[in-house]
Amino acid sequence: MNRREILVTSALPYANAPLHLGHMLEAIQTDIWCRFQRQRGNSCYYVCADDAHGTAIMLKAEETGVSPEQHIETIKKSHEADLAGFDIALDNFYTTHSEENRELASRVFQALKSNGHILRKQITQAFDEEKGLFLADRFIKGTCPKCKTPDQYGDNCEACGATYTPAELIDAVSALSGSKPVEKESEHYFVDLSQFDTFLRDWLQSGSLQNEIANKLREWLDDGLQAWDISRDAPYFGFEIPGHPGKYFYVWLDAPIGYMASFANLCQREGISFDHYWAEGSKAELYHFIGKDIINFHGLFWPAMLKSSGFRLPTQVHAHGFVTVNGTKMSKSRGTFINAASWLKHLPAESLRYYYAAKLGAGVEDIDLNLEDFVSRVNSDLVGKVINIASRCSGFLKRLNDNKTLPEIANQQLWDKAVAASPVIAQHYEKREYSRAIREIMTLADRANEYIAREEPWKLAKSDDTRARAVEVCSDAINLFRLLAMYLQPVLPELAEKSAAFLACSLDWEDQPQSLPNHELSEFTPLMTRIDPKQVEAMLEENRATQAAALPANKAEKAQTGPDLIDFKHFDRVDMRVARVTECELVEGADKLLRLVLDTGAGHIQVFSGIRAWYQPEEVVGRHVIYVANLEPRKMKFGLSEGMVLCTDETGGNGLKLLEVASSIPPGTAIA
Repeated sequence: MNRREILVTSALPYANAPLHLGHMLEAIQTDIWCRFQRQRGNSCYYVCADDAHGTAIMLKAEETGVSPEQHIETIKKSHEADLAGFDIALDNFYTTHSEENRELASRVFQALKSNGHILRKQITQAFDEEKGLFLADRFIKGTCPKCKTPDQYGDNCEACGATYTPAELIDAVSALSGSKPVEKESEHYFVDLSQFDTFLRDWLQSGSLQNEIANKLREWLDDGLQAWDISRDAPYFGFEIPGHPGKYFYVWLDAPIGYMASFANLCQREGISFDHYWAEGSKAELYHFIGKDIINFHGLFWPAMLKSSGFRLPTQVHAHGFVTVNGTKMSKSRGTFINAASWLKHLPAESLRYYYAAKLGAGVEDIDLNLEDFVSRVNSDLVGKVINIASRCSGFLKRLNDNKTLPEIANQQLWDKAVAASPVIAQHYEKREYSRAIREIMTLADRANEYIAREEPWKLAKSDDTRARAVEVCSDAINLFRLLAMYLQPVLPELAEKSAAFLACSLDWEDQPQSLPNHELSEFTPLMTRIDPKQVEAMLEENRATQAAALPANKAEKAQTGPDLIDFKHFDRVDMRVARVTECELVEGADKLLRLVLDTGAGHIQVFSGIRAWYQPEEVVGRHVIYVANLEPRKMKFGLSEGMVLCTDETGGNGLKLLEVASSIPPGTAIA
C-alpha cells in the first residue's frame, strides 16, 4: 500500500470564549479521521489555530482591562487544555496573530492586487463618534421596522425573522456606547469575485465538496458574486495592510490563511517542506473540516484567494451540521449549553467521542446529543458489549492456561467474519461514515457475546472434561476483542491504549488481521466504568447555575420582576384560531425561517416562522397549530407573511415548541 501524505485542518475557533460541545463535534470528527489515517500507516498532519483578530476581541480585551494579546493568549491556553482533554491529537495548535500569518496574508493580498483582483470603493457605514469606530451590524441595536420589537440587532429581527439594513432600524443606537450612530464614508478594499466565476463553477464540479454544499454554492454564483470587502478601518485588532496605513485585513481574510501559517510554524520546527503540501500542483492531500455555517468562505472565497496567489486547492472541504441537545438548540437556561471543560469535569471524554461517532455520517445533517440515550448507549455498547468480552474471558485464560491464548482459532467461521469486516469498516472511516463503522463494529461485538453466552465458559470451566473447551472459547473471545479494539482505536484512543497494554501487542490496522497464537497477556484491569445518570444531571445543574450567574443585570432583574403588563383590552383584540399546516419548506437565504402554508378553514395563507432550529419541514406538515388570525400581513424579503403561529418558550428563546391542538379540532376554530 502506498503511503499517503495528508494535511488536515479543522475550522479555527474564535479566541473570545471557551470551547463548547459544538466545537468538540468538529474536533472529534477531524481527530477520528486523522487517527485512522495514521493507524493505517499514512503520514497525516493535523493543524489548527485560534482565530484571534477582529473588533469583538479588541472590545472584549478592553472590557476586561487587558491587552488584546493577553486576552487571546489566555483563551488559547484554555482551548489547548480542552482539546487535549478530549484526546485531540493535533500536531500544532497555533494562532492567527503570528508573524507567519502576517507574512502569508500580505503575500496573498499582494498577489490579488498584482493580478487585478482588488477593487477600491468608497462606502458609507454607521460610525460611533464616542467610541471612534465603525460599527458592524451586530453592534447596532434598535426597534424592528417590521414588527416594532425593541432591542433588535442591525441585520435581522429575532422576534419576527425580518431582515433589513441598520439604516432601517427605528431609533438605532450603538450597542457599545448607546449613542446614535452617524453615517461616515471610508475607502475599502474588495476582492472582485466576479472574475472567478468560471473558475469557481469548475471547482464546484470537481468533487471537492459534498453535493448538497456544491448545489447551495451554485446559487450564489447564479445570483452573481458580489465584491468581497476584505478591509477594516482603525482601530482594529489585526494586521495592517502593507502600504495602506489605518487599513486592516478583515478577520475572514487572514483566518483561513491561518491554516497555512500553523502548518508553516510546524514545518519550521520539524523540518517539513511547506511547499510540498501547499505549492500549486502538490501531490499531497489537503482536507478542511468545517461547519456548514461557514461554507461560503471555504467554498468560494478561499479557493479564489488560493488560485490568485498561486497555492494549491483543497483536495476536499468537508462540512458538518450542528449539535442539538435533547432535541433542541443548546440552551443556557436548561444547562445544555455545555462547555468542553464542564463536560470533562463530570464525564469521560471518550464517552462523548463514542456517542458523536455513533451519530456522525458524511452529510451535513445536525446531530442530537440525547443525554438519556447517551448514557444508555455508552453503557450498553462499550461496557456491556465490548469490554464485557475481555472482562468475562481474561480470568479463565489466566486460571486455566497460564494467561495465554491458544495456537489456533477454534471458531474459524466467527473469526473469518470479523476479519472480513476490516476493509468494510476502513472504508466507512475513510468516507467519514463513522456511524456505519460503529454499527459494523457493534455487530461483531454482538456475535462475540452471543458465542460466549451460548458456550457458557463459566460452566465449562467447572469440569475437567470441558475445561479445554472453556479455554478455546475464551481464547477466541480475546482474539476477537483485539479486533474490536483495533477497529475502535480512532474513536477511543484511551481505551485502545489500555487494551493494547492488556493484550501486550500493537493495534496497527491490518487489512487481513492475524490472531495472537500462544500469546501471553498482561494482567486485566477495568478498562472503563459505566456512566451514572447522576453525573449528567450534576453537569447540567452546574451549567444552569453558571449561566444564571452570568446573566446581565437587566436580564436578571427582568427574570425576577416578570414581564411588562398590558391592558386586557389589548389582549382581547388578539384573534387566535386553529389552522392545519398543509405545506412547510426551508426558506432560501434565511437560517432561522420556515415557510408554512396554513389551512384556516376559510382558505389558505402563508406564514414565515422562526422555528427552523427546532423543526424539520416534514415534522411540521399535518400539525394542527394555533395562529394569530388578525395580525396585519407583513412584507418580508422572502414574501408576504399573513399571520403568526404561536409557540411556547421554556428555554429563554433557545427551545421553541409549536402550540398544538388535537387533530379532531377543525381549522378555523376560535381559541377562547
